[in-house]
Amino acid sequence: DMIVAENDYVSDQQYEEIEDTLSSQDIDQFGEVEYQELTTVGGKQNDTQDITLISPENIDEFSDYIKLTERGSEETLDLPDDGVVISERLATLVDAEVGDTITLQDTNNQDREMKVSGITEMYIGHFVFASPQVYETIYGEDYQSNAYLVNLKDDSINNTENQAAKFIELDGVAGVVQNTTLMNQIDTIVHSLDKIMTVLIIVAGLLGIVILYNLTNINVSERMRELSTIKVLGFFDNEVTLYIYRETIVLTALGILVGFGIGEMLHQYIIRIVPPADVMFNPALAATSFIVPAVIIGSITAVLAYIIYKRLQHVDMLEALKSVD
Repeated sequence: DMIVAENDYVSDQQYEEIEDTLSSQDIDQFGEVEYQELTTVGGKQNDTQDITLISPENIDEFSDYIKLTERGSEETLDLPDDGVVISERLATLVDAEVGDTITLQDTNNQDREMKVSGITEMYIGHFVFASPQVYETIYGEDYQSNAYLVNLKDDSINNTENQAAKFIELDGVAGVVQNTTLMNQIDTIVHSLDKIMTVLIIVAGLLGIVILYNLTNINVSERMRELSTIKVLGFFDNEVTLYIYRETIVLTALGILVGFGIGEMLHQYIIRIVPPADVMFNPALAATSFIVPAVIIGSITAVLAYIIYKRLQHVDMLEALKSVD
C-alpha cells in the first residue's frame, strides 16, 4: 500500500519514531528494502522517465508486498542472482527483452548497467526489482535498507492517505509513495475511456440498425414483383423472408468477422497511444470482447428479420404483379 523512504541520515531517536509508527495497530506488516530512484529518457515525448528500484532485505517475504508474475503464463518470477526483474512497461520503454543489458541513470547521473533476467506483469509505474546481491553488483557498495514496504489493515484511500500523513510528519522520513495515488491515476484514465467507449458502442449499434434496415428495405422494395411471384408459386412466408434476407445474414456474418480483425488492430493502437508512459493497459482481449458485439449485431439482425417477415406477410401480391416496371 505504501513505500516509506528514510532520510539519508537517520538518528537513533528518529529511527525509533519510525519503528513505533510501523508497529502501530493500523499497520498489517512491513518489510525493509533498499529504495533507489533511477531515470531514463523515453516515451512519446522522449522525456525523462522516473524509475523505482526496490531490493528487499528478505526475499522470501517479498511476495507478501509485491507479486512478480509473467503475463500470459502467470508464472511466478523469483528474484535472480544474476540480474533484475523489470516491469513490462519499462521493458517496452527501453526496448528490452530477457537477456538484454539495460543502462539507467541514478540520482548522480551515473550510469548503472543491469541484466534483465525477467519481465513482470505490472500496469502502473516503472520498476526494477533486484536481490541484495545484485544490488551490490550494480552499485558497487554494501547493501543497506533505507525504506519500508507497508501493508495496511485498512487499504482504503482515506486511511492510506491518513497513514501516509503520519509518516510524512516524522523527521526521519524523506517521503512516502502511495499505491492509491497511482491507482487513482489509472482509474481516471479507464473511467474516461469507458464513457467514450459506451458512446461509441451505442452509436455503432444505431448505425447497424439504420444500415441493415435501409439496405433490407430497399432490397424488398426493388424486388417486390419477384417476391410476389414466388409467393404465388407457393413459397411459405419464412421461405420468402429467407429468400430476401439470406444475403443480409451472410453479409452480417462477414462484417462481424472483418470487424474482429479491424477491432483488434484499433484496440492495440488505443492501448499504446492513450496511456501515459508510466501506465500500461492489458493488451489481451477476453472472449467476451468478441462474443458481446457479435450477439448485439446478431440480435439486431434477428429483430429486423422479424420486421421484414411481418411486412412480407401483408404484401399485396396482385397489386405488385399488376404494377409496371
